[in-house]
Amino acid sequence: MSSEKKHYDICVYGKVQGVWYRASTQAQARSLGLTGFVQNMADGSVYIEAEGPKKQLDALVSWCHEGPPLAQVSRVDVKEGPVKGFTHFKVRR
Repeated sequence: MSSEKKHYDICVYGKVQGVWYRASTQAQARSLGLTGFVQNMADGSVYIEAEGPKKQLDALVSWCHEGPPLAQVSRVDVKEGPVKGFTHFKVRR
């Protein structure tokens, strides 16, 4: 069934902090109807957990390769994980 909920763990590397990456990810995820969170990591990367239909998750991953205008993405790592049942998409500080 294509509407089955999936969970992706996404790590984005490059110049992705201080460029509105988290807020832009939140807006993009919400527009796709996804739930989860985005947060900055100590190593300079951005970590995202997102849940929803595979098609929308794949659309978010595609967007992550570009990000907002000031971002310079060098790498995006994605792995599937167990669904956690998030109810909304938020920015974690």
